[in-house]
Amino acid sequence: MANRFITVMFLGGWLAANACGQAMDEYQVKAAFLFNFAKFIEWPSGAFQTAKDPVTVCVLGHNPFGNGLEEVIRGKSIDGRSLVYRQVYDVESANSCQILFVASSECKRFRAVRGTLKPLGILSVGEAEEFVADGGVINFKLEDGRVRFEINVEAAEHQQLHISSKLLSLAQIVKTEKFR
Repeated sequence: MANRFITVMFLGGWLAANACGQAMDEYQVKAAFLFNFAKFIEWPSGAFQTAKDPVTVCVLGHNPFGNGLEEVIRGKSIDGRSLVYRQVYDVESANSCQILFVASSECKRFRAVRGTLKPLGILSVGEAEEFVADGGVINFKLEDGRVRFEINVEAAEHQQLHISSKLLSLAQIVKTEKFR
C-alpha cells in the first residue's frame, strides 16, 4: 500500500501538469522519475558551491528526451534550489552536474570516464543492463512494458549521496563489489 502511494506521488505531479490525456512514452516517464529522484536524495554539502546553486540535471551525449526533460523540470525547485537542464558532451562538463543521465548509447563512454568524475555528489542514472555494475547509482529498466529502476547503494555511498528509504523501498537494490 505504501509503495503504491509513493509511486502515485512520483508520477502524480507530472500527470497533473500534463493532463491533456496523452499517453506517456518511456522517456516522459523517465523524465518524471529524474525530477522525483531529486526529491528523495540528499547531496553532500560539497556538491554545491553556494546555498543558492541550482540542482543541475544533465544528459551526457545524445538526448533521448527531446524537450521532455526540460519541460518536466522547468520552473520547479527542490529545497529552495531551482532545477536547470544542461546537455553535456565531456566529463569536465559533467562534473558540474548533480544528476547525470547516461543514455544507453553512452554506456561504454560512461564506463571509460566514470573514474574521472568528481568523487562526490553526482547522481548518475542510466538505462543499460550493466550500468549499476559499472558504478552507476540508478538504472532504469523495462519490465512488462513498465519503467522500473534499480539502485546501487555502494555507488551512492561512494558519491556521498543519501537516498531516502522511501525511494529505496521502490527500487531493486543491487550490490556490487566495486566499492568495497
